[in-house]
Amino acid sequence: MPSRTSRALGAGIAATIAATLFAGAALAQDKINIYSYRQPDLIKPVLDAFTEETGIATEVLFLDKGLEDRILAEGTNSPADVIMTVDIGRLTAAKEMGVTQAVTDEEINADIPEQFRDPEGHWFGLTTRGRVVYASVDRVEEDDLAYADLADPKWKGKICIRSAQHSYNIGLFASMIAHWGEEKTEEWMKGFKANLARKPEGNDRGGAKAIAAGECDLALGNTYYVGLMMTNEKEPEQKDWAKAIKVIFPTFEEGGTHVNISGMALAKNAPNKDAALQLMRFLASDEAQEIYAAEVFEYPVKPGVAASEIVESFGEITPDTLSLSEIAANRKAASEMVDRVGVDDGAGS
Repeated sequence: MPSRTSRALGAGIAATIAATLFAGAALAQDKINIYSYRQPDLIKPVLDAFTEETGIATEVLFLDKGLEDRILAEGTNSPADVIMTVDIGRLTAAKEMGVTQAVTDEEINADIPEQFRDPEGHWFGLTTRGRVVYASVDRVEEDDLAYADLADPKWKGKICIRSAQHSYNIGLFASMIAHWGEEKTEEWMKGFKANLARKPEGNDRGGAKAIAAGECDLALGNTYYVGLMMTNEKEPEQKDWAKAIKVIFPTFEEGGTHVNISGMALAKNAPNKDAALQLMRFLASDEAQEIYAAEVFEYPVKPGVAASEIVESFGEITPDTLSLSEIAANRKAASEMVDRVGVDDGAGS
């Protein structure tokens, strides 16, 4: 693995130039600059509500990879104020790479339970999502499954997934290692690979599409994508994909359904720190948590804020109580195991 310094230098000159241009435009307009792994459309409703309430505008720079490297390369000139991302692995990576700063804020800490925030205040969870099974309503009789069942030969040729190296799947596999140990997890992974209907490809919604097309009977997916498909007016064919599936909440033998988080962090050199903290407080508030629940179909982390009716229609989720830090500690082993087993090569390899 390249060092943090070499990765940063690799991103260096171009990132610094881009940062200077971005900073000049954004800071002149007194905007909060958000570097995000989250798709802009998913966070737009809550950011719009913040701007309407405070008059403070936001600027989102979306990256699908290399966010931490970019901020590191930009150094003290980075315009990043707030980092918004998904997955405990990415949140802890941002902290470990030194691109966040600690926040001690009584209001945020009161809103976000301790289990969903970094003990040192470098990141805070905002929402959770379950890593569940999409199952064909026509071809799958079962309404209950354990994660272990996905390696049962009865599902041979019937499971679709996106890349096993995607952060959503690595988080699930890391939680398996925490529950079962590496030996048992690798045995399971070999059986799971043998059950794949095709080489891993696409995304979670693609798994639902494949089920609707009869290409597979089961797929791994996050809960919130089901709500997004059910309400998609721009691409109404996605409503048909959602109708073709039911949500099954698989569990561990002595645990619940694997959940992961979306979250936020204050960038190390945030030039608009006071405004950034104001945004972070808003994101942790009842109002923002309700918007997330209604618009993005995720589970709020703040106690007392209910999930949307659509999400509740999926059924009751019992989140696994495994600590997020323990999951994060097993991510490297999970990624190495995926390569060793060759999951992304498909069942025939």
